[in-house]
Amino acid sequence: MTQQTMQAGFSQPADFRDESDALAGLLSALGDDDFNRRTRFKQWTIAEIITHLHVWNWAAEQALADEEALVRLVADFIAQRDTTSLREFEKRWVGALSDRSLVDAWRIQYRKTADRFQQVDPRIRTKWFGPEMSARSNITARLMETWAHGQAIYDLLGARRIDTDRIRNVAVLGVQTFEWTFKTHRQALPKVKPHVRLTGPSGAIWTWNEESQTDLIVGSAVEFCQVVTQVRNIADTGLKVGGESAQRWMRIAQCFAGLPEKPPAPGERFRERVEG
Repeated sequence: MTQQTMQAGFSQPADFRDESDALAGLLSALGDDDFNRRTRFKQWTIAEIITHLHVWNWAAEQALADEEALVRLVADFIAQRDTTSLREFEKRWVGALSDRSLVDAWRIQYRKTADRFQQVDPRIRTKWFGPEMSARSNITARLMETWAHGQAIYDLLGARRIDTDRIRNVAVLGVQTFEWTFKTHRQALPKVKPHVRLTGPSGAIWTWNEESQTDLIVGSAVEFCQVVTQVRNIADTGLKVGGESAQRWMRIAQCFAGLPEKPPAPGERFRERVEG
């Protein structure tokens, strides 16, 4: 199999880089004082969001470049998690980086991560904090995190993000984690997978699962992604949700790993209105 054949259809590294570049463009106009402003995502500051993205983008690269370095990071995190919060662990890891120097380091790293993943077969397995995952899944998770956490910054600054069809990567992850959502929330799995029909930013229609007129989710792909990443409450979107399975799912949807997280309350997260 040639390198060109391996890379056919592996757009996620470039999509991750493009999404990160878009966020970097938003940050370019900020002053140093802005990095301490708190977003509506758990009151994380802009600096804390960039720190979070930077640490785990580095970790993703090590899954390919230096597996032992990733194993050491995992062991260090596990050893400290009972006495140190995730925020504190990440702040210690970045050390003296702050404000503009932090953004510069994050920008250099996400480009290295994207380039590293672009060179491998998307099917190879990579170590992570839980079960191993494919390279495609690993870099898609980095794209999802960048898009979701970035939304809190866009919202705080009152900026309207111009999404593209690379959002489909997040939608696919959202659909694929249907069963995971109920498992992590320790709820019985519905007998029916809802039909999902979404409209991408370009107007393209994307569908998943068997067609149904009763158990379905229809609407904007961006809004669907906002719900499954817990950027918005389902009540704050225009999605059409029908049937018990779909309604149960959208109340607790969670496409990211880790402990079960409670979605934001209706009206809790929104784009700020900025004068001028």
